[in-house]
Amino acid sequence: MFKTIPLPVKRQVLEQIKNGSTVKQMAEQFQISSKTIYAWLTKDSVSQVSLAEYSKLKREKEDLLKIIGEITLELTRSKKKRPGR
Repeated sequence: MFKTIPLPVKRQVLEQIKNGSTVKQMAEQFQISSKTIYAWLTKDSVSQVSLAEYSKLKREKEDLLKIIGEITLELTRSKKKRPGR
């Protein structure tokens, strides 16, 4: 049988985890399943990504891929220039 967790308790648990408490500690303190808390964390983290943050991360990813490509190209060129090959 499921028990309903009041919203203020849920917020308090999530806030304490964000401030460094562990899921295990909060589950024991509030007598809530750690599985339930992990579900809250998953739902909370997915819903809080803003469009601006997503766009920033996408640009950073593209920049990093470009850098990786340039380094790979440099390494390939340096291997071709080695004498004895």
